[in-house]
Amino acid sequence: MAKKTYVIDTSVFLSDFSCINKFDNNDIVIPLKVLEEVDKHKKRQDSVGSNARSFIRILDSLREKGSLQKGVRIDKGKGIVSVVTYDSVSEKLPKDLTSGVADHMILETAMTVKATSPKSRKVILVSRDINLRVIADAVGMLSQDYLVSQVVEDTDKLYSGMATVLVDDELVDQFYSGENIFITKEFAAEQKVALYPNIFLMLVSSYNEKKTALCRYYNCNEPVDRLLDCKNNLNWGVQPRNKEQTFAFDLLMDPDIHLVTLTGQAGSGKTLCAIAAGMEQSVTFGKMFNNKLDTKHKLEVSKRYNTIEDEEEGIAFNKMVVSRPVQPMGKDIGFLPGTMEEKMMPWLKPIQDNIQFIVGNDKIIMEQLMESGAIELEALTYIRGRSISNSFIIVDEAQNLTAHEVKTIITRAGEGTKVVLTGDIEQIDNVYTNETSNGLTYAIEKFKDSVIAGHVSFKKGERSRLATEAAKRL
Repeated sequence: MAKKTYVIDTSVFLSDFSCINKFDNNDIVIPLKVLEEVDKHKKRQDSVGSNARSFIRILDSLREKGSLQKGVRIDKGKGIVSVVTYDSVSEKLPKDLTSGVADHMILETAMTVKATSPKSRKVILVSRDINLRVIADAVGMLSQDYLVSQVVEDTDKLYSGMATVLVDDELVDQFYSGENIFITKEFAAEQKVALYPNIFLMLVSSYNEKKTALCRYYNCNEPVDRLLDCKNNLNWGVQPRNKEQTFAFDLLMDPDIHLVTLTGQAGSGKTLCAIAAGMEQSVTFGKMFNNKLDTKHKLEVSKRYNTIEDEEEGIAFNKMVVSRPVQPMGKDIGFLPGTMEEKMMPWLKPIQDNIQFIVGNDKIIMEQLMESGAIELEALTYIRGRSISNSFIIVDEAQNLTAHEVKTIITRAGEGTKVVLTGDIEQIDNVYTNETSNGLTYAIEKFKDSVIAGHVSFKKGERSRLATEAAKRL
């Protein structure tokens, strides 16, 4: 295969600091302007800043091997990386493009590398900036996106966590009569269904398509499992309204499942189900709202609390830890005053709305929750290095996280901790991710064959008729 030369844009390094190791034995050119652009981001306290600092350290280590101006071999079996200064370029930009603009300087560097390279060698500009790739194409410069972090080709191929299987009519009757039902690999292959641990199946009768049964699949050697009886196991007044929410509660209430990912359109109930399940299994919530809920929901919360305490270790959690990316929609309003908790309050308003829906409209409800220790607000910026044990962690709007950030969060989980990631991959505000490369999608695909993880894709909106209609039409 002919050797290529890749000219790397700033956006690539800010997405993946180690990207220079992922171009095989091809050469890499870094415009000097890229180093200046990367330097502007090194003080940021997020994944972009972390990538900027890590990339600079990698270049510093390569500098010890030789001159970056002349070119340094990255590693054995890898290509040569070099930094090209803007003074050395000779290709002229079209008059339509403004000289001195960072993107245009990078493009001009790529055009010069192409002009000075042998005709047999392809020179490709690699950028995550869509507009820069379009401009490059307009001036005859080959360009491509950086897709190493992309785990699926498109969202239609994303793992949904559920499947439909056509079975004999008698099999459905046997399932409801309590008999063990096995789904073999051969049968799944005939149905062209990919089976993963903890995937939910809808068994549909081949005789009557309205005759169905819902179950959870573990593996071909174990019988499919019946779902959680939500009516008798959920005491906080929140009950599933559709099969996807039933699937979600089955995972959220299962002590053997340590990671749950929930996706779906706005108003489908992802966050509400996660919070309700966390409250069901939290000792502190039972203590705090004993009197209030005994009147509101006509139930014996004290009995529920005692039951939780008597269950084996790992089922009950000491607290809920809630967080979400600090990613604004539209123009940012700037810095917020106060303590870390006070700064996080506007971002966690959706969490507060869901809790108030469950326990009643109390204006000081979040303050009471925080003071009692029932809920802990965590800024993702400061989560690195923590070890969070015996907690129910909910990360809302996880589609705005990068794959690296999701890895950092999940690896913070200590003993007895469950992590729940929720989000809508069609509503991404982070400019460094998209539907197929964001952290939530990454976690779904990487954990789909894990026995301790499960995923549900919500299909139907339940917030209101207007919200559901808006999600479809707008």
